[in-house]
Amino acid sequence: MTVQRSYFTVLFFVKKSKPLKNGEVPICMRITVNGKRAEVQIRRSVEAECWNAQKECAIGKDRKHMELNHYLETVRTRVLQIHRELEQDGKPVTAEILKRNYSGGSDSPRMLVETFNEHNKQYRELMGRDYVRGTVLRYERTARYLGEFIRERFNTADIPLKDVDHDFIMRFERFIKVEKNCAQNATVKYLKNLKKVIKEALANKWITEDPFFGIHFKLTKSNRVFLTEDELQLIINKDFDIPRLAVVRDIFLFCAFTGLAFTDVQHLKHGHITVDSNGEYWIRKAREKTDNMCDIPLLDIPRMIMEKYKSHPTCIKKGVVLPVPSNQRMNSYLKEIADACHINKPLSTHVARHTFATIALANNVSIESIAKMLGHSSIMTTKIYARVMDKTISREMQTMRRKFAL
Repeated sequence: MTVQRSYFTVLFFVKKSKPLKNGEVPICMRITVNGKRAEVQIRRSVEAECWNAQKECAIGKDRKHMELNHYLETVRTRVLQIHRELEQDGKPVTAEILKRNYSGGSDSPRMLVETFNEHNKQYRELMGRDYVRGTVLRYERTARYLGEFIRERFNTADIPLKDVDHDFIMRFERFIKVEKNCAQNATVKYLKNLKKVIKEALANKWITEDPFFGIHFKLTKSNRVFLTEDELQLIINKDFDIPRLAVVRDIFLFCAFTGLAFTDVQHLKHGHITVDSNGEYWIRKAREKTDNMCDIPLLDIPRMIMEKYKSHPTCIKKGVVLPVPSNQRMNSYLKEIADACHINKPLSTHVARHTFATIALANNVSIESIAKMLGHSSIMTTKIYARVMDKTISREMQTMRRKFAL
């Protein structure tokens, strides 16, 4: 008995009548079995003028088009493999069955944005326990950017996880930088968020290949702003007649002598202030961003500031140490303070934290102690904030200067 083999073809074509927002046209795959057709969107696109309809591939030898053509061959090979396996198992072979098997079998394929949103929902439920608000918002922003990118690139709301490959990641990186105007380090944070969700998908066996394999994140060195001791002294000595500027100046100085970040000083309560057996005052508070404990000795200036606002109505009402306004107002008023003190630097609440790390290092405080006070898990993080000032270099070169003096 002769077994009749099915007539089977795979064809790639573009839909010029449905161009995407980026000007490219989507590529589709048509599976034909015994005259019956089924079409599949393969989540790829190309410039219309770069498509060779006869050869069913992109024209050009550049990396982008070569990677696209390689992907098309991978898709074709996968469909051929599915067809062969169905025949070997004696199962029925139709265009719809091949389409369904290629798209993930009888079950719907696991989708990228849907999976990301499930991850973010879990993070939001644990916000305030395992994760801080800023981390949750960054993951949610990543998911939103992904959704916008997929709609612009593929003209659809979501794509299967298995369609995320090296090219997808590279294009998403460009989208974040160009469309969202993000700098390199911010872009890396969003890509790392995507990588975490992909790793979870690998662990759950929703996908079998890691699209991030061979991709390395490169952070650029940050040139963080800080104040010198002389500039800090200008702010200390300046008299402000406007009450709001005087308050913000005091809060800035408090942060510059304690290293507290804005959200930590905003929520600093008297219960976070302790006195040891030697009568020294300390701030002992877990950082809101990382939950790492900060142990900071209170110097005279922040102690005086703390006492100054003990009876302030806002402090009494909220049970806090200082009447800290919103971060937006703080930064706005700090610009006025910089102008009044003739400091040509963009002052912000975080500049105070950078200043603390830099001045502490310049005054022989060890990097380990600075890390402990800043609440850093790694000294490598502290090194980003710390700056070696000219006077430190000059002091450390005194021995050589004396030895080789003429």
